[in-house]
Amino acid sequence: MKEGFLRYDGAVEHDPRIDMWFDAHVEPCRMMVRSWFERMRRCGADVRELFHDGSPIACVEDAPFAYVNAFRAHANVGFYHGAALADPKGLLEGAGTHMRHVKLRPGSDVDEGALNDLIVASYRDIKRRLRHGK
Repeated sequence: MKEGFLRYDGAVEHDPRIDMWFDAHVEPCRMMVRSWFERMRRCGADVRELFHDGSPIACVEDAPFAYVNAFRAHANVGFYHGAALADPKGLLEGAGTHMRHVKLRPGSDVDEGALNDLIVASYRDIKRRLRHGK
């Protein structure tokens, strides 16, 4: 870890492996997070992405700020520095030092505005960390 936070090699403007991951299996949980990853992509012109450890990851430069992943019974929208994000609606789960995620389940509603706010806040947070080196 350089500058106190995680960096990944290989982040690019558009990683075709991510689209292939979404298109490979039409599973309900995978489809639930596609629009959220698209939202991450639209955060800014400086967003880069990569496919790492089976997950689509959104970065600024080479610093990840969010990811999605899908499992049999649920999907996650995750945040690399989620513990530092304001979460007034209480969507975030996890007890790690840094990372948090929002768990999505088929048939359950999520506060879309609050989840969108978390994505935007995570993007802004990583930009601040990059500027200040922490």
